[in-house]
Amino acid sequence: MYSMGKKRISTLVSWTLVFAWMAVIFLFSAQPAHESDGLSKSVTLFILRLAKRIVPSIELIFDVAILNYLVRKVAHFAVYFVLGVLTANALEISGVPTFKAFALALAICIVYAATDEIHQLFVPGRGSQIKDVLIDSAGAAVGIWGYYSIMKD
Repeated sequence: MYSMGKKRISTLVSWTLVFAWMAVIFLFSAQPAHESDGLSKSVTLFILRLAKRIVPSIELIFDVAILNYLVRKVAHFAVYFVLGVLTANALEISGVPTFKAFALALAICIVYAATDEIHQLFVPGRGSQIKDVLIDSAGAAVGIWGYYSIMKD
């Protein structure tokens, strides 16, 4: 068992990680459209270059615009997957019972995803999309589910 001091430190660290990750998400969302698009295009081109080494005719298979769209949506899923894991962990360490923690972690992530999309309305060239909230929420749900699946073993 944790001593009270170690438990407090673990709780503080776990919640600090949640809020730090939320700040990372906020910073990505605060990028104007041209910066955000440039970042995702550089990731897309990296993926294409890597794929081209494996399959030289890859350019005939993938449309760069479609791949870039997929990269952006996978990024949404992935960052909220991490947020879900971190939030579930923080609630677990805080002593919240599992079912309540699962529901609360999901609610926190969904609300953050929705407010993040609203935030993007105020960023030059960006917009708000409900489908992004759904993708974010799915990523968080899978992360939370995965966390509790691993923790109960």
